[in-house]
Amino acid sequence: MSEKRVCFDFDIAFSNGGGIQGQGFRLDIKGDDIGDEELAAYIIRDMRLLMVGEARILNKHIIEEAHKRKGDDTGPAIDQGHITARGDRLVDLSHVIEAGMVTYKGLPAPLVCDHLSREASRQAYAPGTEFQIGRIDMVGNTGTYIDVPFHRYPEGHDLAGLPLERCADLPAVLVRVEGTATRAIDWHHFVPVECRGHAVLVHTGWDRNWGSERYFEGHPFLTEKAALYLRDQGALLVGIDSLNIDDTAGGTRPVHTVLLGAGIPIVEHLTGLAALPVEGFRFSAVPPKIAGMGTFPVGAHARLAAR
Repeated sequence: MSEKRVCFDFDIAFSNGGGIQGQGFRLDIKGDDIGDEELAAYIIRDMRLLMVGEARILNKHIIEEAHKRKGDDTGPAIDQGHITARGDRLVDLSHVIEAGMVTYKGLPAPLVCDHLSREASRQAYAPGTEFQIGRIDMVGNTGTYIDVPFHRYPEGHDLAGLPLERCADLPAVLVRVEGTATRAIDWHHFVPVECRGHAVLVHTGWDRNWGSERYFEGHPFLTEKAALYLRDQGALLVGIDSLNIDDTAGGTRPVHTVLLGAGIPIVEHLTGLAALPVEGFRFSAVPPKIAGMGTFPVGAHARLAAR
């Protein structure tokens, strides 16, 4: 069987400005053809390009020519290594839940109060002994929270059915898109990182607007193509430090639909992602096991191994 190579030009525009072009590139391929999106993904991954806004493949044609690379051309997978607890650094990635705070306009703010105050408890205990029992009334979509399939699909599993291997101590990667010229975060941004078997966290910087009116207008979001790419690449969980992982301008929620339909949990309203490296850390966002609910706040955090 003859070996095939693809010849092509490419034009890549970065979402934060600028771009690069290439002419007359040749690349080994398996089989007789390769799609434009697959080819663009290879270029982005192979050159480790970040913040790609658009990638166009031009003047593509296939030739018979001996391959120049031998073996697997997909590049080495990221080796997370063994991470021990001793000396590891923990980074808190959650917003504080307070009485009266608004996470999402149209949803009620939490009410945090005493069920049993310290003063009242003194009547039930010996002198010098007192306790406080708190009470909170809130919707599941409060603060930094996780969505599981039941949030979108009636037949999907609820919080009680969420496997720990989908939300606890996951190897993780960070995709930095802060400063992009557009709100829509497309699939190109995820190509340079190893998504398979990882929690993929998206750092937009939108958390700087938390607690202000600005937080609710014009937030960054993922495209449906980005969600499909993350699903097809085998992401374990996807998180973002924005108001919503979807564009909320219309009534559809394609990213929730794709990810939750594939059993991939979503964590929204993260914060503090600027403190994380691009790779080499672990992520946890574990909710309580509640039957009949698909969303609930989490204490999200990253664990960075001691050096």
